[in-house]
Amino acid sequence: MPFFPLGGFSPVRSRALSAVAARHDATPIAVALAWLLQRSPDILLIPGSSSAAHLRQNAAGAGLSLSEEDLAELDKFGR
Repeated sequence: MPFFPLGGFSPVRSRALSAVAARHDATPIAVALAWLLQRSPDILLIPGSSSAAHLRQNAAGAGLSLSEEDLAELDKFGR
């Protein structure tokens, strides 16, 4: 079942998400998508996209491997 557990756009702009993104040289949205993919093998992401550049940013999330520290940091606000 698709869902958006980050609670809309405010948490996506959180300091935690931005910090993890900076460590991975990625966008916050790519990190959010990577976080969701690593939470469960049963999650199917359906991200929206308004341009080819935005699509590339979203796809970059599939290639990110977040550390246990990253996941713990993101899990704090994603509940």
